[in-house]
Amino acid sequence: MVRRLKDDELHGKQGKHDAPGGGWQSIKATESHFLREKVPFKGNGLMFKINHPNGGFECPSCAWPNPEKPGPAEFCENGAKAVAWEATAARTTPEFFARHTVSELHGWSDHALEKQGRLTHPMRYNPATDKYDPIDWETAFREIGERVAAFDPKRVELYTSGRTSNEAAFLWQLYGRMLGTHNFPDCSNMCHETTTVALPQSIGVGKATTVLEDFEHTDCVFLFGQNAGTNSPRMMGLLHEARLRGAEVITFNPLRERALVKFANPQTPRDMLTNHGVPISSQYHQVRIGGDIAAIQGICKHILDVDDEARASGAKGVIDHDFIAMHTDGFSAFADHCRNLSWARIERHSGLERAAIEEAARAWMRSERVICCWGMGITQHIRGGDNVHQILNLLLMGGHIGRRGAGACPVRGHSNVQGDRTVGIFHKSGEAFLAKMDEVFGIECLREHGHDVSLCCEAILRDEVDAFLGMGGNFFRAIADQARVAAHVGDIPLTVQIATKLNRSHLIHGKAAYLLPALARTEKDIQAGVEQTITIEDGMCNVQGSKGALEPASEHLRSEIAIVAGLGKATFAPNPKVDWEWLAEDYARIRDRIEATQPDTFYDFNQRLGEKGVFHLDIAARDRIWKTDSGKAHFLFPDDHLTEDASEPGDAHFQLLSIRGHDQFNTTVYSLDDRYRDIYGTRMVLMMNPADIEKHGFQAGNRVTLRAVSDDGIERRVSGFKIIAYDLPENCLGAYYPEVNDLIPLANRDRQSNTIAGKSIPVTLELMSTEQVEAETGVLATG
Repeated sequence: MVRRLKDDELHGKQGKHDAPGGGWQSIKATESHFLREKVPFKGNGLMFKINHPNGGFECPSCAWPNPEKPGPAEFCENGAKAVAWEATAARTTPEFFARHTVSELHGWSDHALEKQGRLTHPMRYNPATDKYDPIDWETAFREIGERVAAFDPKRVELYTSGRTSNEAAFLWQLYGRMLGTHNFPDCSNMCHETTTVALPQSIGVGKATTVLEDFEHTDCVFLFGQNAGTNSPRMMGLLHEARLRGAEVITFNPLRERALVKFANPQTPRDMLTNHGVPISSQYHQVRIGGDIAAIQGICKHILDVDDEARASGAKGVIDHDFIAMHTDGFSAFADHCRNLSWARIERHSGLERAAIEEAARAWMRSERVICCWGMGITQHIRGGDNVHQILNLLLMGGHIGRRGAGACPVRGHSNVQGDRTVGIFHKSGEAFLAKMDEVFGIECLREHGHDVSLCCEAILRDEVDAFLGMGGNFFRAIADQARVAAHVGDIPLTVQIATKLNRSHLIHGKAAYLLPALARTEKDIQAGVEQTITIEDGMCNVQGSKGALEPASEHLRSEIAIVAGLGKATFAPNPKVDWEWLAEDYARIRDRIEATQPDTFYDFNQRLGEKGVFHLDIAARDRIWKTDSGKAHFLFPDDHLTEDASEPGDAHFQLLSIRGHDQFNTTVYSLDDRYRDIYGTRMVLMMNPADIEKHGFQAGNRVTLRAVSDDGIERRVSGFKIIAYDLPENCLGAYYPEVNDLIPLANRDRQSNTIAGKSIPVTLELMSTEQVEAETGVLATG
């Protein structure tokens, strides 16, 4: 007999009496992280320098932009965690590596590895002892340079993390192009590459058309697949203000996320006095995983029906037909497609009732200015590009591009993931940029396309990689098919990781392996006796200067730029147009070269940076200039599917959503708690609808094995996950990544951008026996 759940056993319901997101709990969490890292005074002092363009440093966490006039405390809880993580008093020294073999460290959790603190010395793997030994910089550069130069450049992979500065990223791609490779797997390939590919197809540019000020004038914000309370908390302040002045916030998310239900702004005295917060979502629609296309087209269908009826009676329609006629093409075909959809089909695939979808449509119709925001809940799907196109269709129907208070707002993750792409980290760079690179640096860039993350992983599986060099990040933990790919890394002749802290990717190494410790964003960067400024680009196209405030964690650290310069000097014969040391001595010289290769984008780079410490890149679509082949914006849609899951809802398998915990930034796990979901002390949980628990004969607290459903004949499974009852749609599951990454086949990715579909993984479940649970004790302990 299955025991029925009590109301208080259902996680994620987020009723009106639950504590809001933010508030005093956010302040408490911030201070606890500074205490945990043993930097309470230093950490709090740093927070008055964060996100200030003149003399301050850019937050190393998310890519949310700063206001034109930042306040004295321009940061959020996640930013504070990221700063505490960098500023920690803990150190991972050569003595640590002397005490532990790599094989032993494999048994540690991700949290335990990074908790050891900042790397302090360059290290080289010793296969005889299975340990990392210290090595001096010049020897490391010489050995790496000699090896890399001897390889076929098309078998060399250069990975880039989104925390890398524009200057370091530009030198990194220069290093690769001089080598003769176009293999630039980048963290954007795992998150918003879908946006970067799909947006230009619709409106001619792959970036946001909004600026921060637009949120002050909008009437309605649609949030699709974006959990701002955890992933970009400073966004919550703008949503909070919008709701107070009467704007609507319409949320589409399978999970009811605490901050999107109610939020207490830590910078608002009234909220801190009462701790009641403000209701954020005026409508909250728990769409089925993968059901966004159906939901959005359902909204469009109702808008079209109302518009048709109004125009037939001689009244003014609700659609901006003048904008559509002047600025777009493809509307008629899209409109006919939506009109012909049956409501039964829309409801079945979206998981929402017609009345709910029509309610969202009415909010759109009564709004003169609409902003649509989306995150990886939209992009990490097999039909992620189609998802993005539907969001743009919704905006284009109302002329909500190029209008104050309206526009497209993809919410990026890493703080400079967008900037890396802008300055040249791209495996498909265009001829104009490559021709400029050839001219400025006297080289001949490879023209054929290279590898993104997925193609890099496939090359590793085929044993076609001779060297993998990672600029930051945690590549071998973040990828899909993680265990399968990791099993082949030991056959790679060379792996090099440029990093600030120890992580799992450093334990998954090639035959020769090096760890090169870098300065963090919060630390002073002094070259040739002068303190340097780096730049980053935020998610709304602002390029901002950043200057660290802390003394380096070790005298042996080097900046990412200095490390790339050292590798370049050791790898290549002298080139009169590429003086690596000279470039690294003054980062303004690198910015001059960025301007020379992209004069239309970075004109007067150093001058504009010097004037205010920040400037906005020109975005053509904001001026209703469409850089598409037709010169117009396009209505695009798939006419064959309403969901990326080919099966019918209710089939034998579930759709698994991989999610980030509140104390987590990508693969960095700050703690094992997720207070916004009332989950503490573990990450090995499986969120499941109570009706599904009962229907399939499980009980809350059961341990289960998840098996991936795929047609390639490869078994993928993860075990030891405890079922918890959670408020999410039927046939939908939630679990933390990267713990479930082994379940994701590399082939499970967006067909246009190759972005891995980590937000919709077909799986089946089976109950673990007592013996199996006991056998998994080691896994559970590392939770």
